[in-house]
Amino acid sequence: MMESIRIVFTPSNVSFMMEGLKLALLISVGVVILSIIFGTVLGLLRNYEKKVFGKLAGAYIELFRNTPLLLWMLSCSFLIPGSTITLKGSFALFLYTSAVVAEIVRGGLNSIPKGQFEAAHSQGFSFMQSLWYIVLPQAFKKIIPSLLSQVITTIKDTSFLAGLGIMEFTRSGQVILGKVTKTQEVFMIYAFLALVYFIICFTLSAVVRSWHKRNAQNA
Repeated sequence: MMESIRIVFTPSNVSFMMEGLKLALLISVGVVILSIIFGTVLGLLRNYEKKVFGKLAGAYIELFRNTPLLLWMLSCSFLIPGSTITLKGSFALFLYTSAVVAEIVRGGLNSIPKGQFEAAHSQGFSFMQSLWYIVLPQAFKKIIPSLLSQVITTIKDTSFLAGLGIMEFTRSGQVILGKVTKTQEVFMIYAFLALVYFIICFTLSAVVRSWHKRNAQNA
């Protein structure tokens, strides 16, 4: 057992996998930030714009939410000209995550009483000012637990990028697999990948639960 541990977890192997984890986390952060911005726009359009743009936003959301993420990653890798495979895969993850975030935002918007708009209008606020200063801040306060849960999902979803050969965390583990021969060594690598994902996602889950509990107590 100890010999297998020494073979698998050499300094170079661990460093290689940590570089993959770093890339996965960087992609996750970039995707989440951009998805919150674009998803908010989509959620607003679907909720309040009932004509062309609202219908386009609704079609976009339903299309991505009801089709597999890996399908879009493969499509982007083949159909988008130029760029690197990492950017193509990350772009597909962004498109997919934006649709999910849009529905989270829309749920938050729908939880705000319509009387808030009426009160804002009576104070001289325009529709956009009411959204920006009154409705959106309240909506985002309500959906923070859901957004944090989506961050966890996005981190796990980066593992799909391994299917494109992108050297993120899961893919780096697969590369190390090519260097081992024993079943227990293969198990160690997969167990290590699972453990690291678990630590990151469980920690974020604890943050979500803590936020939700504190929010409930202050309500």
